Amino acid sequence: MYVDISGLSRRLAAARLAANTTRYLHKINHRSASLLSTSSLSQWSDLQRRRRHLVTTIKNTDPTFYFPSNIKNDMVNLTPPQNAPRWDHTPEEVVQLMKDAITQYKSVSDKVAALPSTECNFTTARLADAEARFDVVAEPLTFYQNVATSKELRDASTQAEQLQRDFGVEESMRLDVFQAKIAAEKNLHETGAFEELTSEQQRLVKKMVLDGKRAGLALPEEDRTQLMALQKELSQVVVEFMRNFNEEDGHVTFTRDELEGVPEDVISGYTKRVEGDKEVYDVTFKTPDIFPVFRFAVSPTTRQKAYDAHESRLAINVPLLERALDLRRRIASVLGYKTWADYVTEVKMVKTGGSAQTFVDDLEAKLRPVGIKEREILLALKKDEHEKRGLPFDGEFYIWDYRKAFFRWILKTLSLDDSVVKEHFPVSVVVPTILSIYQNLLGVKFVEITGEKKDVWHPEVQQYAVWERDANDHSAFVGYCYLDLFPRAAKYSHAAVWGLLPGYDLPSGDRHYPLTAMVANLAKPTPERPALMRHDDVTTFFHEMGHVFHGLLSRTQYSRFHGTAVARDFVEAPSQMLENWCWEHKVLEKMSSHYEKQVPLSPDLIEKIIQSRYVNVGLFYLRQLFFAKFDLKVHTDTEPTDYTKLWTEMRERISLVKSGEPKPGQGSFGHIVGGYDAGYYGYTYSLVFAADMYRTVFKRDPLDPMLGQLYRSKILLPGGSRDEVVSLEDFLGRPPNSDAFLDEIFGSSKSGENANL
Repeated sequence: MYVDISGLSRRLAAARLAANTTRYLHKINHRSASLLSTSSLSQWSDLQRRRRHLVTTIKNTDPTFYFPSNIKNDMVNLTPPQNAPRWDHTPEEVVQLMKDAITQYKSVSDKVAALPSTECNFTTARLADAEARFDVVAEPLTFYQNVATSKELRDASTQAEQLQRDFGVEESMRLDVFQAKIAAEKNLHETGAFEELTSEQQRLVKKMVLDGKRAGLALPEEDRTQLMALQKELSQVVVEFMRNFNEEDGHVTFTRDELEGVPEDVISGYTKRVEGDKEVYDVTFKTPDIFPVFRFAVSPTTRQKAYDAHESRLAINVPLLERALDLRRRIASVLGYKTWADYVTEVKMVKTGGSAQTFVDDLEAKLRPVGIKEREILLALKKDEHEKRGLPFDGEFYIWDYRKAFFRWILKTLSLDDSVVKEHFPVSVVVPTILSIYQNLLGVKFVEITGEKKDVWHPEVQQYAVWERDANDHSAFVGYCYLDLFPRAAKYSHAAVWGLLPGYDLPSGDRHYPLTAMVANLAKPTPERPALMRHDDVTTFFHEMGHVFHGLLSRTQYSRFHGTAVARDFVEAPSQMLENWCWEHKVLEKMSSHYEKQVPLSPDLIEKIIQSRYVNVGLFYLRQLFFAKFDLKVHTDTEPTDYTKLWTEMRERISLVKSGEPKPGQGSFGHIVGGYDAGYYGYTYSLVFAADMYRTVFKRDPLDPMLGQLYRSKILLPGGSRDEVVSLEDFLGRPPNSDAFLDEIFGSSKSGENANL
């Protein structure tokens, strides 16, 4: 493949020079930037030869350049310029602090609304500062509901979120504030002041006006009143749905015989009790507990029982989802949109619900023949096992057969045993190694906060201050990071990252620094073994750390553009790109160490892991498309339906697996109310960009700090302060395309196929 190396050199040089103009990026040697900016190389090998010579020269003259072992700074003694938030709130404080924050925000809005239209100008942007200060208070308070062990505190956090949401609806519907924004935009253009604003300031003005139009403030008063009532009711439904989702703490019970095939180290972690005259095991629906049953249990009846219980665990949410969908249809109609999907996608990269539908339809058509062939292979494996074990075989392939058959396929074709791989990924090794990889790649340093200075919501949480790698004083502070990695009762049950504090410029000229928190549910230690991670757990952790750094290393003037505040169908792309590191030989070797032998994965085992990546790729992506297409359908249909029946029918048709009796799996589809409504397609849509970024820039050397700086300055730093396609073109040196994505799935990109970007 031809690569425009001279263009890459110029972009690297630009990244270096940009880094030098901000204290935010790692110190870059001017001599390096100068050489790269004047390079006219056309071949990568020649560039690499010159770069190696340059790095050697730099190392001789500046030993601290990208060589962390030589750094003499004692960062432990550095004091962050911003205190970390406290985590000892009482339930009463949580609610009162939210009320106080609302009062303060409202007072700013009142002042802006009271301005004569002739006096409205860019100082109206004080609303942006008020919004940021509000979020600094509100986000940590509403976060408690995901992690607090106290039910009273979780309930208070949920109440605070409801106050926040209700106020958000009221604020978005203030006609007087909207008229002040309109007047400010008009005055800025008429006086020529708009052209003197920075591009981010101009974007802020446009977005603030667009917010009002999308809220319906150009509609008659009767419609606005109706909209406010509908939006408030929708926010209440969403809060209740997510509270049920977060606090789900159910289980399914099996005897020891029913768990035949499940590894002993997994079973030892289950709660064992006596029921009648026999011992039973309670298996929670947390991923480390339930997934081994899907994958290893010999009995199809056990797997079906586990699946049915898991799929039905949030049946309580079914009527709430029905109500949310009805409210969204009514809101879209009042606002003048054909469907909720059209309303949501208007501000995304895809632009319309129709375009999103075309994307998933076309991809399904390409994947279906691949998935059918894979299903035939898995079905044959199931038949073979049933014959050997004397089990009945009805010729069907059920969803509870999928993980079991896939594991056998990998074991048979590659002799790859997931349980052996897991032994090489102890949490105590993987987590610090991944942190080290990110630190070296992006030029930062994590310093753990311990002892009396540590302030967290649970003793297991790790707290870090994050600094530039060459930090000498507080000016090189980046922000805070928290890791909450292990499951516990009533904790958020998946893996996700919260941007609890935004980074932005204060009116005083100082900086407000960000805070990101990762919540995960890694397997805990058992009596027999330390905490171990499957390879897909490692990949998930690497992915989520990508979101952490998107939140930490963004550098925008306004908080509304900070970090992951990008189009929802792009937000996953950086983290999806970073998943590729978990399929690279040298990275797998680096972050693996057998929990007993202290040796990394063997080259042979690493090669098998890499080969397994695209085994079953058709069925994997068809499953993703099932979620995406269900999400789009319920947000484009104009009438309600039996959503449990629809969920089952669409899963069987698209995912190519039978489901048995319909189960209310849509009740646990948290994305559909958690911000990805009419947006789940974005997980696959953004993979196109992820594949392009990785192959074009990082594939040659994913651990190269120079490429890390390019990524940091072109993708992470701007956040949402410019259009996502601009950031992509700046990073890639050309418009994005789907060639790399199609190559990954189908082996080669076909002429004329562009995945409908």
